[in-house]
Amino acid sequence: MKPKAVVVGGSIAGVSCAHTLISAGWDVVVLEKTCEPIKGSPTGAGLGLDPLAQRLIRSWLDDPELLYSSTLPLTIDMNQARDSEKKVSWTLARDDNFNFRAAHWAELHGLLYNALPPNIVLWGHLFLSFCISEDKTSVKIKAKVLQTDEETEIVGNLLVAADGSLSSIRQSFLPGLKLRYSGYYAWRGVFDFSGNENSETVVGIRSSYPELGKCLYFDLGSETHSVFYELPNKRLNWIWYVNQPEPELKRNSVTMKVSSEMIQKMHREAEKVWVPEFVRVIQETKDPFLNLIYDANPLEQIFWDNVVLVGDAAHPTTPHGLRSTNMSVLDAAVLGKCLAKNGAENLQAALREYQTTRLPVVSKQVLHARRMGRIKQGLVLPDREAFDPKNSRSEDYQEVQQKNMPFFDDVPLLLI
Repeated sequence: MKPKAVVVGGSIAGVSCAHTLISAGWDVVVLEKTCEPIKGSPTGAGLGLDPLAQRLIRSWLDDPELLYSSTLPLTIDMNQARDSEKKVSWTLARDDNFNFRAAHWAELHGLLYNALPPNIVLWGHLFLSFCISEDKTSVKIKAKVLQTDEETEIVGNLLVAADGSLSSIRQSFLPGLKLRYSGYYAWRGVFDFSGNENSETVVGIRSSYPELGKCLYFDLGSETHSVFYELPNKRLNWIWYVNQPEPELKRNSVTMKVSSEMIQKMHREAEKVWVPEFVRVIQETKDPFLNLIYDANPLEQIFWDNVVLVGDAAHPTTPHGLRSTNMSVLDAAVLGKCLAKNGAENLQAALREYQTTRLPVVSKQVLHARRMGRIKQGLVLPDREAFDPKNSRSEDYQEVQQKNMPFFDDVPLLLI
């Protein structure tokens, strides 16, 4: 009989693990609390895929070209200063060899999900608890079927926790671990201009940001910054980071529901900070939302017996290095290779190799992303003065570039 893995969480990390574990010869079932295939993302919209993640995802698709037809190139990483009083901008740093691709979260998830065999993902299954057998060879997972309110049990040889930054599985091993609030939150939105390609708003934004469609723009203001790039199918993805004390989380989510009053106030604040063309895009975006930005200090361990953490459950990170999705994809690939190499009978050796391969990399990347965020938000760091783009030095420019992320071009030996 094939060994069986139960993956908790059907987001990109979970479905990526389904691909790699099936390739490694495992039976896989994915438990996802959402009741149907995900049409949109509760925590994000646009994302950037690095070259290694692109290669891995292409290898999992029946038609590898689908990845290119459903993404846009991000060949340029551009950091520019914005003076809110004079409404002028100038380039701080530019990298023309970036080679990422822009994807919409829901569309990338759909590509990965649709390439799986049928009936792998059990929709509408809410994870409740797990229990490891005394001999450590199996793990029993309890879940609630949301349509019927019935509880069900699934037994596997391996439990893969892909249940996000607020992972309840991680909490069972590390009950004292608390997420660290970054000091700021992010307004996010996707502006859909299909059918309005020649509108004043779109013509204006293309004039102000002439390399949209191939450029990842970072606008750095005084104690704030924004991210702006084009998505496929005539959409623009924007993010605006705002320094604020930690709000009170009213539910188990890092996404806040916003009122029309909050949105109107945000529109007024944007007029004080950003160029009019960008403000108009923000104001015409339907359903903007708030992400509270958290990460966690790097973990010292990401597996226990036959339970392993992947994705944001293993390394909650701020978004400044575009690492969250890329780390999740690479976690899945390395885990699959370790399981294939060691065999199910050597599960502990496989999980130890996965941990040894991934922990040094993700730990440095999480801390680097944290540092980038604090620099760009003008927040204090122990070894440097607060960053001000209007008075910055050339060495400051290097710190804000994506290519300086640790292990930026690294490919694990397992995957070569």
